[in-house]
Amino acid sequence: MRPKIVSIFSGVGGIDFGFEEAGFETVYASDIWDRACDSLKVNFPKSEVVCDDIVNIDFKKIKDDHKTIDGLVGGPPCPPFSKSRFYRKEKDRGISDIDGFTSVTNYFRALEELSPKFFFFENVHGFVFKPHKAALELVEAESERLGYKIFHKVLNAADYGVAQTRQRFICVGVKKNLPDFEFPKQSHSNPKKPIKGTKKWVTCGDILNDIDFDLPEDEKMQAGSKHKELLKLVPPGDNYLFFTEERNHPEPIFKWRSRYWSFLLKLSPDRPSWTIQASHSNNMGPFHWNNRFLRIQEIKRIQTFEDGHTFLGNFKEQWRQVGNAVPPKLAFTIAMSINAQIIKYNI
Repeated sequence: MRPKIVSIFSGVGGIDFGFEEAGFETVYASDIWDRACDSLKVNFPKSEVVCDDIVNIDFKKIKDDHKTIDGLVGGPPCPPFSKSRFYRKEKDRGISDIDGFTSVTNYFRALEELSPKFFFFENVHGFVFKPHKAALELVEAESERLGYKIFHKVLNAADYGVAQTRQRFICVGVKKNLPDFEFPKQSHSNPKKPIKGTKKWVTCGDILNDIDFDLPEDEKMQAGSKHKELLKLVPPGDNYLFFTEERNHPEPIFKWRSRYWSFLLKLSPDRPSWTIQASHSNNMGPFHWNNRFLRIQEIKRIQTFEDGHTFLGNFKEQWRQVGNAVPPKLAFTIAMSINAQIIKYNI
């Protein structure tokens, strides 16, 4: 019998795809966005999928229905803890934000009511920044109160075979009478700073070249928007900083660090992608090195979803589902370690 997990803040199921591949069974998944739930139902037909706010979910009933739940997995919504929130002075940060506080505290309500062997908690790497110290202290305090020892680390997905330099805060909690958890060793490294015994980072060219072909330009929505001609001049792997005085451009157009990093950001076939964001914009990349928008099939591969995984809705809705997800390959790697180190113990 496969170990059972409950998934919350599931999105389209990036964590669940990884855990299921590692031998777990998602018996229950939930999200507040109906479009993500529709996709979950297609991809996880054997799971109970509930589209509701986490505050309304009775986790005691879920446990009663399944007798034993082995793990709780989920990534509370990340905007309150993201780097961009530092620039949004009109909004509160971290758990001072009501959504941030509600999502984290209800994660631990679920943990208390399910009482599984382990939990997997994911968020943006900004979760460990000093301004969010209260959030990490809350995770530590709640874990201690509920009898879990925790092990957390900021991981770069590219170090585990994902063609994307995506840094994420990963926290694994384990009941105190079980062995300590050890994070898996990285399997890949930056070829500019190679680590002995690892492979080179997987590049965008490695995973996208077989599906690349030119598309007719869409006059209504062009990559780069009003800066589409500038985008064509940006070298692969560069962004708007190419047009600055500091980069010795003969006719500087932009000031140094005056825009978001992703402004006119273009992929290189010779390195992993930068983080795929949840929102899609005309001038915010990453764009394809052929000066066009990435397709859904391409960002699915960058996020390590399989081509056959289904995402419902229009283009922007599908983009949001993929961009919000934990790369399944990263989740799989950690799930395999949890399976080997923790699940085998009966308590």
